[in-house]
Amino acid sequence: MQDTKLTLRAEAPIGTISPRLYGHFAEHLGRCCYEGLWVGTNEREIPHQNGFRTDVLKALQALPVPLLRWPGGCYADHYHWRDGIGPAEQRPVRLGMSCGLQVEDDNSLGTHEFLQLCKLLGAEAYLAGNMGSGSVQELSDWLEYCNSQVATSLARERAANGSREPFGVKLWGVGNESWGCGGNYDAVQYAKEFRRYATMLRHVDPTAELVAVGLEEPRPFAKGIEPHWNQKVLDELGGHVRLMDHLAIHYYWVLGGPEIDFTEEEYYALLNDAAAQEDVVRRTAEVIQAATGGRHRIGIALDEWGVWHPEARPWGPRGAADCRAPITYEQANTMRDAVATAIALEGFHRQCNVLTLANLAQIVNVLQAVVMTEGAQMWVTPTYHVLRMHRPHLGATALPVEVSHGSTIPGGASGVSATASRNNRQVAITLTNRHWDQPATVRIAGAGSSAEGRGELLSADSPRAYNTADEPERVAPTPLTVHRDGDGYRVELPPHSLATIVLPSH
Repeated sequence: MQDTKLTLRAEAPIGTISPRLYGHFAEHLGRCCYEGLWVGTNEREIPHQNGFRTDVLKALQALPVPLLRWPGGCYADHYHWRDGIGPAEQRPVRLGMSCGLQVEDDNSLGTHEFLQLCKLLGAEAYLAGNMGSGSVQELSDWLEYCNSQVATSLARERAANGSREPFGVKLWGVGNESWGCGGNYDAVQYAKEFRRYATMLRHVDPTAELVAVGLEEPRPFAKGIEPHWNQKVLDELGGHVRLMDHLAIHYYWVLGGPEIDFTEEEYYALLNDAAAQEDVVRRTAEVIQAATGGRHRIGIALDEWGVWHPEARPWGPRGAADCRAPITYEQANTMRDAVATAIALEGFHRQCNVLTLANLAQIVNVLQAVVMTEGAQMWVTPTYHVLRMHRPHLGATALPVEVSHGSTIPGGASGVSATASRNNRQVAITLTNRHWDQPATVRIAGAGSSAEGRGELLSADSPRAYNTADEPERVAPTPLTVHRDGDGYRVELPPHSLATIVLPSH
């Protein structure tokens, strides 16, 4: 085993790591919102705070959750916001639909409840608007209802429903996956509709940040997806491109085989898929730059990302063969998924000047959830621990990290990778050992501190390890010893692990 040397380049900062890059996604899909977040105000068995599970709230408050997207996803283009306001007993029961799954939605979790959740979590709200089955007027009315300071009928209705002060929601999605479940638009058609929606929305609230529907270039297994969507949308908008603040893309890791019984080859395939996400962001930034010439800044909103195993999807590689029935969109979350998440976050930090927000799919029970529930039981996943261990990076300045020496993994990438940041108080470094079965000794130079460091390690006896209601602590952080090593530091990392060390800044 070769030592790996990491050198921090503090003299060449990348940019600020916006807390928005650590956002989450709560869709009315499966048991994410109902049962996971919301049990209702009439629940007697499970402790709750105004309908939201107390145990889940406490877990999410410790992450933190700086940004939360709702109510979809594909569900957004079936959602009519007026169904979810006013007395709960008077709200209609609607057919909720997302990703082909139909559910009965009593609308007890609506706008006021969701924005109260954001307040409890300290999260910025990101509302996804209905362009598929809604109208310009409907979305404009929702924006007015939430944000208007003028005493209009909608503002007075908001006050009558319990919120005299405007909610001040900044982020608004104009449709979701409009190239598919959001209406099967073509790119030119969507651009024309976006121009109309955005114009009217800006009349209601000129300060709103509008997120347009983008598309990563179709992957080999995708069928019927229009190529060059982003370029076509931007070209069609022309001078009206200034109506767009962010361009949304989605990227799910689907190349890693089964959720638990994966091979070593499939282990690395998932890590490579997570790493490839950065290239998608980079290519999208190049398309935006070419279309705008730098005259108008459009951020990239990676507002759905994460692993989607074949057991939880009927499409894509192995999905048709391995998908469980009935489909619930729930899946195991292993130590391998945690390592892949750490790799993705390294890319977020490197691209923090063009990537303006990101939302992990999804927050409770569904897909790469950070929290799981089953009846009155609640536990957190390895991915939860990864995000909490990255907390020191939020709002800090990202620093380049040079990797030298060390062994490689299949494909030639370094077995150890890292991200680093600094603020006025400290330098934080998160290291990932991508090796399936090899430990790593890592030496760190350029940290610019002579103080003792503190460290936290996330590891497991197997990359297939995951937490359950019966074994909620099988994968959990432990203290990590940070050794002084000349003018730097040294740590020992087990296989398939990650660690965050924090050094006081002078």
